[in-house]
Amino acid sequence: MVVTFQHTPVLLAEVIAALAPRPGGRYLDATVGGGGHALAVLQAAQPGGVLLGIDADPAALAATAERLAEAGLGQQAVLRHGSFADLAVLATEAGFTAVDGILFDLGVSSYQLDTPERGFSFAADGPLDMRLDPTQGPTAADLVNRLSERELADIIFQYGEEHAARRIARAIVERRRLQPFHATADLAAVVARAVGGRHGRIHPATRTFQALRIAVNHELDRLAAALPQAVALLALGGKLAVISFHSLEDRIVKQFLRAEAAGEAPRLAIITKKPVVASAAEVAANPRARSAKLRVAVRIA
Repeated sequence: MVVTFQHTPVLLAEVIAALAPRPGGRYLDATVGGGGHALAVLQAAQPGGVLLGIDADPAALAATAERLAEAGLGQQAVLRHGSFADLAVLATEAGFTAVDGILFDLGVSSYQLDTPERGFSFAADGPLDMRLDPTQGPTAADLVNRLSERELADIIFQYGEEHAARRIARAIVERRRLQPFHATADLAAVVARAVGGRHGRIHPATRTFQALRIAVNHELDRLAAALPQAVALLALGGKLAVISFHSLEDRIVKQFLRAEAAGEAPRLAIITKKPVVASAAEVAANPRARSAKLRVAVRIA
């Protein structure tokens, strides 16, 4: 079977430089995606290097397995389906403790965005789903059709940083009284009318879709739960690298690293005083790298 999961890993060279994989090292990719970062890490960690790859999306795991097998590195990887909120359990069960490096590549993959059936984007019409793990939990349609106007407004404002959140929530509730939402294009049209047209390069529904995706997948709560587990799994001198794509994620990562690097008994030392961003050449080749920020720290105690 040919796996059609395609995703260009962002900041690839920068991630490898930060993690500095060594032969025989043990690494953990908490968001393995299509395996782009995982493959590069494993190649640099040979001979003898091993990697645990975790992802909530079964399609991502299938793509990674195929990619690593084609490169002759399938036996060097252990792949697990699950959320990185359960990082400690998944890693311990797989025998990956005291690891030399951990990577989080947050957000949504190009495959997920470009596959209408997943419902992450309104670029092409599809079911209003947005689940990173399509086997778990309520969909975006469930939230849009069931939550109160106030709950919807809070989600859109908090997770989308959308100043028209109340107006959007009111429009959603008024429309669903007549007909429930099932499709991405339908919701995007209602949001666009509520906001009042386009504003610059960003479609007026972009922030609302981001907010719903974060809420559906509990992204911020799971990130906050995963980061302390990651530090506990690192060996002395092990590196933690996190790529974020919007300010809410980056704020959690930045504040966590600062807290872990402060106090009388810090566990981390921050390597990147400022986040590493994509070069102009990478952004030109992969526009979705524009908002990527890489932060790196090392385990010191």
